[in-house]
Amino acid sequence: MRLLVGRIGRAHGILGEATIEVRSDDPDSRFAVGEKLQTDEHGVLSITSGRVHNGILLLGFAGFTDRNQIEKLRNTLLYADVDIHEERDDADDYHVLQLIGCQAFLESGELFGEVTDVINLPSQDLLAIKTPTHETLIPFVHQLVPVVDVKAKRLVVIPPDMNGLLT
Repeated sequence: MRLLVGRIGRAHGILGEATIEVRSDDPDSRFAVGEKLQTDEHGVLSITSGRVHNGILLLGFAGFTDRNQIEKLRNTLLYADVDIHEERDDADDYHVLQLIGCQAFLESGELFGEVTDVINLPSQDLLAIKTPTHETLIPFVHQLVPVVDVKAKRLVVIPPDMNGLLT
């Protein structure tokens, strides 16, 4: 699946490096030297160098050797082919697209709603679940989402008491 993994920002220095706005959960592998990223405007870009400077990822691309050439890439979106069903090191590690569309059930077996979004926050992710009457945000932690079966597109949630909305 083609996924957005970053955006090229401004040029950095005079040797053809660009700042990168990272939009990937795995920047170490997505932006490794030798990786090829797709763009809509400039075809495939091959990464020739990468480093972090003051907390900002800087990348160099084959065929772009100076500041003026890199500046032409500014605001270009970077895409990678990602297998969202690939086995991950952590069994509790899910791709956002695996969770969207999952049916959320209460522990009683009653359908609660459908996952419509995953909101990534610094402290934890939130599942946005659309119910017949409203949208509920549930922290994506094991205590509140004890069962996740992405193959069956099903999960079990324990939503917080919303002032009697669940009764």
